[in-house]
Amino acid sequence: MRKIITLLCVLTMIITGSTGVFAMSESADCACVINGTTGEIIFSKDETERHAMASTTKIMTAVVALERCRMDEVVSISANAANQEGSAAYVEPGMQIYMRDLLYGLMLNSGNDAAVAIAEHIAGSVEAFAGLMNEKVRELELNDTHFVNPSGLDAPEHYTTALDLALVARYAMTIPEFREIVETSKYQAQLVNSDKMLYFKNHNKMLKLYENATGIKTGFTRATGRCLVSSAKRDGMEFIAVTLGDANDWKNHQEMLDYSFSMHYPKKVVEEGMRVKEAKIGGNKYNMVAASDFIVPLKESGGNTVDVISHIAKNLVAPINAGEKVGYLEIRCGGETVGSVDIISESEIRSLGDMRIRNSFSSCLIRVLNKLLI
Repeated sequence: MRKIITLLCVLTMIITGSTGVFAMSESADCACVINGTTGEIIFSKDETERHAMASTTKIMTAVVALERCRMDEVVSISANAANQEGSAAYVEPGMQIYMRDLLYGLMLNSGNDAAVAIAEHIAGSVEAFAGLMNEKVRELELNDTHFVNPSGLDAPEHYTTALDLALVARYAMTIPEFREIVETSKYQAQLVNSDKMLYFKNHNKMLKLYENATGIKTGFTRATGRCLVSSAKRDGMEFIAVTLGDANDWKNHQEMLDYSFSMHYPKKVVEEGMRVKEAKIGGNKYNMVAASDFIVPLKESGGNTVDVISHIAKNLVAPINAGEKVGYLEIRCGGETVGSVDIISESEIRSLGDMRIRNSFSSCLIRVLNKLLI
């Protein structure tokens, strides 16, 4: 069946010509789809051209917030934050709200007020927070992205590329809290210093339009046009699509994701419970196993190389609890590390001293019971 789908896709490309793939995103200024696991580009259009990105900026705003503060921190809303132009989470001066709830207002409502409130809470100012965003850019080794603000309002030195933005989104989706937020359709938040509730609704229509959509973020300004970062996961495979300046983004993203799924199949390279090592401890043998599955989306056309490398101590020492991490499996695709799986002990392993105490206690208990029964 997979071979038939692949053949149909190849025939479509031949019939439509060498630009057939890009017909899906011809209305976009820039476009890109990447493999969410490996980061490999599936197809692209002007993916390295610098372009404004509107509110898709907020992906990085959320990343910095998630990595630099606790979700139960209380954020006080300033007049400056509350009076921002554009889309809003409708926070007001003097309101106090948990950071977790404010992030929902940032990503679902695309609140510029929420973005500035987050920036002021973490860094003291928009400018200082933009510095933290650019610090993260350097850490991710992205050479064509620069932030001036946390909201995405147009500014001359505020830009990214379709590829860089896809890679930012890929990184963000490794953070469980981020993934949970962008998959949410509706959310209500209770203020800390008031009985008032705030209600947020996700602007990302892909959550309804596309089966198995997992996020991520919309964006729009008159100067930039429509921007969209979307993702979807099926059979353990996830792909991330980006368009910048695209009036027909909903349709294009569905077609781009369909194409990506049709060109790949899920390869389970690690299976939960798979024995990684049989370790000899205290004269007995114990199994060290994989804690979870790991699936890599591979091209139907082949050419992928996947390696699973075990990192585990040669001489394990008791005591070790059942399920305790003793190492990890490194998954590499095309020579690049794309993920890891914990190696855990399948069973409880007691130290020799613990076993002697336990055996001594058991013997003593048996003697006492025998005397009581006589």
